[in-house]
Amino acid sequence: MFTGIIEEIGTVKKISLGGKSGSLEIGAKKVLEGTAVGDSIAVNGVCLTVTGMNSSSFTADVMAETVRRSSLGSLSVGSGVNLERAMAANGRFGGHIVSGHIDGTGTISRLVREENAVWVHVKTSAEILRLIVEKGSIAIDGISLTVALVNETEFAVSVIPHTAEETTLLSKKVGDTVNLENDIVGKYVEKLLGGARSAEQTASEKDDKFLKWLGGE
Repeated sequence: MFTGIIEEIGTVKKISLGGKSGSLEIGAKKVLEGTAVGDSIAVNGVCLTVTGMNSSSFTADVMAETVRRSSLGSLSVGSGVNLERAMAANGRFGGHIVSGHIDGTGTISRLVREENAVWVHVKTSAEILRLIVEKGSIAIDGISLTVALVNETEFAVSVIPHTAEETTLLSKKVGDTVNLENDIVGKYVEKLLGGARSAEQTASEKDDKFLKWLGGE
């Protein structure tokens, strides 16, 4: 589990994505502290397992499903990436619950400065938008952010200077792709309510059939 509070910006040193899967080597410093092979590190919000490491970098395998769901396939050598180690049991919970399992991607549609902050507008699919609520949480490239606006085609967040300095978000341009993870609480609520509605509908259909049978129809 992650919190969406980025610890450092790493750099892609090597990328090998032959076909739809492969591996990454990421140059880093802070996230290597206390990390061992088998641990998890979120790379632009994608939970990856460390398969090897040295004093200045770590490697991780990337499977086909990850490439399909995320923007990792568009990375190149030299790309900056947001990094976060899995949350320690005694750590501060500064962001929100982030699983590192990307729901899909979005496209930056507008960047608008408002005094000391920058509004980042992101267009994405209806499937992702229906789970986004104003003043709720969203992870963009692994960054825990508060939704300031949402409509039928896009949502927006307001990025403060600290977030701009500590992450790669404002290095993005209009048209760039970002990884998105919906609030996991909202996903579970939708699943549970959807199951309840389905059960209620099934029960109602059975009642209708029984009443018709009683009536000899």
